[in-house]
Amino acid sequence: MKSDRSSSLPSLQRPEILAPAGNWECAKAAVENGADAIYFGLDKFNARMRAQNFTEADLPELMKFLHLRGVKGYVTVNTLIFPKELAQAQQYLRTIIAAGVDAVIVQDVGICRLIRHLSPDFPIHASTQMTITSAAGVEFAKSLGCQLVVLARECSLKEINKIQQQIAQENTSLPLEVFVHGALCVAYSGQCLTSEALGGRSANRGECAQACRMPYELIADGEVVDLGNRKYLLSPQDLAGLDVLPDLVKSGVTSLKIEGRLKAPEYVANVTRVYRQALDRVMAELEKPNALTPFPAREGGINTSLSVSEGERGQSNSERYNLEMAFSRGLYTGWFAGINNQELVHAHFGKKRGVYLGEVTRIRNEQVKVRLEAPVKPGDGIVFDCGHPEAKEEGGRVYGVVHKGKEALLTFGRSDLNLRRVHVGDKVWKTSDPELDKQLRQSFAGENPQFQRPIDIEVYGEVGQSLIAIARDQFGNIVQVESVISLVEAHTKPLNQDRLEEQLGRLGNTPFYLATLNNHLSGTVMLPVSELNRMRREIVTQLEALRSQPKRWQLRSDVSFQDLLPSSSPSSSSSPSSLSLIVLVRNLKQLQAALQANVETLYCEFEDPRAYQQAVQMVNQQRQKSPLPTPHSQLPTIWVAPPRITKPGENWILQQVRAAKADGYLVRNYDQLQFFAADRCIGDFSLNVANPLTADYFHQRFGLQRLTASYDLNITQLEDLLSSCPPDWFEVTIHQHMPMFHMEHCVFCAFLSTGTDYTNCGRPCEKYEVKLGDRVGSQHVLQADAGCRNTVFNSTAQTGAEYVQRLIELGLRHFRIEFVNETPEQVKKTILRYHQLLQGEITGYQLWRELKLQNQLGVTRGPLGVSALRP
Repeated sequence: MKSDRSSSLPSLQRPEILAPAGNWECAKAAVENGADAIYFGLDKFNARMRAQNFTEADLPELMKFLHLRGVKGYVTVNTLIFPKELAQAQQYLRTIIAAGVDAVIVQDVGICRLIRHLSPDFPIHASTQMTITSAAGVEFAKSLGCQLVVLARECSLKEINKIQQQIAQENTSLPLEVFVHGALCVAYSGQCLTSEALGGRSANRGECAQACRMPYELIADGEVVDLGNRKYLLSPQDLAGLDVLPDLVKSGVTSLKIEGRLKAPEYVANVTRVYRQALDRVMAELEKPNALTPFPAREGGINTSLSVSEGERGQSNSERYNLEMAFSRGLYTGWFAGINNQELVHAHFGKKRGVYLGEVTRIRNEQVKVRLEAPVKPGDGIVFDCGHPEAKEEGGRVYGVVHKGKEALLTFGRSDLNLRRVHVGDKVWKTSDPELDKQLRQSFAGENPQFQRPIDIEVYGEVGQSLIAIARDQFGNIVQVESVISLVEAHTKPLNQDRLEEQLGRLGNTPFYLATLNNHLSGTVMLPVSELNRMRREIVTQLEALRSQPKRWQLRSDVSFQDLLPSSSPSSSSSPSSLSLIVLVRNLKQLQAALQANVETLYCEFEDPRAYQQAVQMVNQQRQKSPLPTPHSQLPTIWVAPPRITKPGENWILQQVRAAKADGYLVRNYDQLQFFAADRCIGDFSLNVANPLTADYFHQRFGLQRLTASYDLNITQLEDLLSSCPPDWFEVTIHQHMPMFHMEHCVFCAFLSTGTDYTNCGRPCEKYEVKLGDRVGSQHVLQADAGCRNTVFNSTAQTGAEYVQRLIELGLRHFRIEFVNETPEQVKKTILRYHQLLQGEITGYQLWRELKLQNQLGVTRGPLGVSALRP
């Protein structure tokens, strides 16, 4: 299997195929099927801790293997790092850099700083976990020393092109990488707190429990909405960008990433090969004359193929079959074509299905008749889908197949399945194709290279001199080999182009194939075949030796993460009157209740930013009514929050937020850091501040008045953070309904309308109060924001009240409580209890016990706790 050379068109860059590798077999599968690079995790700090992963000791051998084969290797260090882990992370990074790894993929801002401190030239790739959706995000990554940005999966092709244009205009260009295939998280990566909220397993720490793949009920205004068998409301189809490859190439993205570090090597081989071959065809087509004219487009502006010939249509069907057999919950172009909430989530199932085989039409005499939509043969594994994927389903290996027109009679091994549980009308899915798996395993099972990379050879010489061969590979490695026998005049069989290509091109069982040979020989000369063969073998040996050498990055031995730590001022004792209770409300009635409860610092997060003007007026009126502040009291201040995500073309939302003329802003992302740079700002939890290196960067570079500590920190880690930085940098949320999923997917639009997006959905988010009911009976609140993005809030409020006294002793002064859909009465009572807590009038345990008795609040101990303190 051979790869074409890079495009010769200066305006078009061939993107790399980046494949996942959870273990050695997956790495081989990727290499032998055409990956240009692989990404993999080690045994710490990676977002797929359930994968087998590699060890630090594997790195030298793995990188030698990859580089010998012309493949790059990127290590994922894409989790948040806690304060006490910085020393371990530093040693870990030194090992990675010294091993000659090609780059690390990083989520944590502080770790980016640490890498650049340790090495001025080692490449950093900003992970999709950094939630970069705009040019401002790319600029932020560049300021950290990143060399490449992995965009959020939610970016459309139109948005990718806008980002490219903006970063080019602002001279902040970085290469961009996009996910092109695999599982789609319904929530923005780096912004999903569901596993943390429901089970204490943080997605930001590589322990996602995949709650998005579970069934949910849709409850509108207290009534369950009948959606038939659509229960998997938060489970997107798998991403397949095959149809948009030409558009992706023309957008200028540098890397096409395949998801799947938890998948089998057959999956890696299958998907990598499909995209390798498809990309080679796209590049060949684009290199033709007039290739830059637009391709025929389907509805939505996305090209389905380069050609509609029967041959290519058959090829496309074969590719889709292979991708569906690899792993499929349904294949879809995700957000590349823009938002279509009716198609992204079909909601019928949330697990692997495979290829749709057909429908059961008859069951008789231990045989099942199926109306076929795809081929089936003995040995294939199938499952019968009766519309209840949450229950045990019947399935097994096909024993025999008798074709009858478009139908087939299937028989199974005795006792393999209970045919009484199979019904006419059941859908049938092919979940296993042993023949395909065997072919895929053969692609990477042997010792000899099966996927070869190109080399170019030039030859020089004349009669009486040595033959000189100069060989180059695509990475700039160059070797020169000379014959030990002089060239003589040829009477027969001179060294012409064909003869040289034949002898020097015999590169089977090597990592190379001969791409071009330039013959610069003078006269008619010859050389024994044995000498040509020796020279060819020497070229291979020398090139392999060059490629196998580890990359040498600069690595400073005289520096440490401690150089980057902020100077932490000792905590000072103070009276309860100096403590600040901050209250976040989500509607005007809650704001009025908070004002009546004498709250001094108010945050507003409303669905409609236009309502902020009225909120500011209410606070201003309260100020006018209030007497002059005493040394121990202050007039209320109001801070307003833009939405958590900002994409190209959405600055109008930020302008609406600023138009309210609030006292300051609760900033959530990189666009807002830039847009509100001249204003008073507080950094919210979505900035993922988990260690002092990150905190110092946001505080010093952006001048944020305070930072909200990451919700991933438990009480011990939070104490470590407060001990490593000035405590007055921070506020801690001690009462909240955890914002679990934050999604581009609009559940309101998808299941309460027939529209595709905000332009035609009829705005059901403004008509209904919606909750999602889970399997254990909890009803989680669903809300939309100004950008039509949805947040699912945990039904149960969480409190860290029992830890407040310890936090006060560490010097923390700012405590936040958040409301979602509480009534004004509930708001006032809850604020009163937290005031009493901060004044020392009640204990955290008393507060927790009392609020727990209010079933409508349903407070439980929250993520600050390592475990419950009392039974």
